[in-house]
Amino acid sequence: MKKALLIAIVLMAAKMTTAQDWTTPIIDGYGKIKEFKDVAVQADPNKEYNLVFDLKDERELDGINVGYFKIARMINMLGAGGVSADKVNIIAAVHGGATFTALNEAKYKAKYEKENPNEAVIKLLKDYGVEFYVCAQATAARDITAEDLNPNTELGLSAMMVLANYQMDGYTFMP
Repeated sequence: MKKALLIAIVLMAAKMTTAQDWTTPIIDGYGKIKEFKDVAVQADPNKEYNLVFDLKDERELDGINVGYFKIARMINMLGAGGVSADKVNIIAAVHGGATFTALNEAKYKAKYEKENPNEAVIKLLKDYGVEFYVCAQATAARDITAEDLNPNTELGLSAMMVLANYQMDGYTFMP
């Protein structure tokens, strides 16, 4: 019995010492990941990643919009896997429930009486090279003008047009 208990304790201690922490290696503070070297499918440093994300949800994850979280997580996984930034091209179509996340700080604060929790991550993602297109149909329906938008975003005719055009150009759709 003592021997079995000792073996269990040793195995648990070994597991705890090899456990990895959540990290954000590329987009600092956002899109946390755990790295795994022993899984079947990994990021491939030899591939070019052309991705178009559909940001339509108003849900939050870790204090930011879930869509920005997903983009940050993808960039972190790719970077941790050795894919260089010049091989990562990301487009984001912002619409629907996510539209208000793209407001500039003053307009967001006026609407919600608090700072925009997405402001910093949008800037970090833009600095990385992510292009954000906010649906002009969604902004028109919500009485948002181009001047009301975060300076790291721009208007696209519609999210549908952004998603269609980039997919026809070979970008992989990321829901």
